[in-house]
Amino acid sequence: MREGEVRIPSGCAIAGIFARDGRKINGRTIKDSIQIMHERSNGLGGGFAGYGIYPQYREYYAMHIFYDDMLAREECERFLDSCFDIINLSKIPTRANPNIKDAPLIWRYFVTPLPHRLSDSHLDEEEYVVRSVIKLNNTIKGCYVFSCGKNMGVFKAVGYPEDVADFYRLDEYEGYAWTAHGRYPTNTPGWWGGSHPFALLDLSVVHNGEISSYDANRRAVEMYGYSCNLLTDTEVITYILDFLKRRVHLTLEEASSVIAAPFWNTISLKGDEEGKRLAYLRKMFSEFLITGPFSILVGFNGGMMALNDRLKLRSLVVGEKGRTVYFASEEAAIRIIEPELDSIRSPRGGEPVIVRLDEGVKA
Repeated sequence: MREGEVRIPSGCAIAGIFARDGRKINGRTIKDSIQIMHERSNGLGGGFAGYGIYPQYREYYAMHIFYDDMLAREECERFLDSCFDIINLSKIPTRANPNIKDAPLIWRYFVTPLPHRLSDSHLDEEEYVVRSVIKLNNTIKGCYVFSCGKNMGVFKAVGYPEDVADFYRLDEYEGYAWTAHGRYPTNTPGWWGGSHPFALLDLSVVHNGEISSYDANRRAVEMYGYSCNLLTDTEVITYILDFLKRRVHLTLEEASSVIAAPFWNTISLKGDEEGKRLAYLRKMFSEFLITGPFSILVGFNGGMMALNDRLKLRSLVVGEKGRTVYFASEEAAIRIIEPELDSIRSPRGGEPVIVRLDEGVKA
């Protein structure tokens, strides 16, 4: 954004909608929310993640893939065919938009691991998929798997988010949860794979801010087999959360206390049990502390989490109306789609706001 001729370095916009009761929300709603924050981005990246959008294929991994050319596509499909049963494949439907240029080939595959390959790998199903995706992104030139979760999908491009929404025809999708991002890159390139959200399995992240600890965080996750190759610092947040949540089995509340760890003097003021827990997490996973200003929205099957850095150096507001929860960088982005809120607040720095589907509602 600009005030006079001086740019205010709080650019990038994030927005999210979550229906606790599983009510289906049309993709045009999240477009309307992020569009009101147009000035926070500069046209070098926009994107969305939708949950519950593929109910007919809910048991299969939905791989969204960018290809630079047909050779990359052919090589990728040979790999997929050797490791997965491909239930369905097609181009992801798009609509011509004059503001979206130089689009790669964009394909979608619904897959499940081949039983004998999965058995031979001695991995659980999710780790098998993760390793396959990392291998594809590292070894096949011009192939980028940017989404691979069940009953969810990421849609991103170089452009303003409202144009990205029109390009991907999001008005034809409905889901119980949506996140959105408008990008204002400061020290990383604007390209299709580097746009937000970043996703691995059902986990997706949109981020406003900058990670000053990126190099330390990147080296830490790469020790555990992840590979940061999408030229945007936000990618590492996704891998940190996947590692802490899926592989170490921390709760989201505990993972939040790792990446936005309280200061030591704050921990010292806690009660014995709480203080010991927070001190353990900070010591045990110190390499995953994220420093620098940030606000993030994390989507996952059945839920969503909002989190600021511990100093709250980026704006984030949360509103509620009935069973629906709204998140955004600015209150205006919530009011534009729900003027009459039951409540609205700004979470404290380091305070996770976690919402989940009501009991009995299927993701």
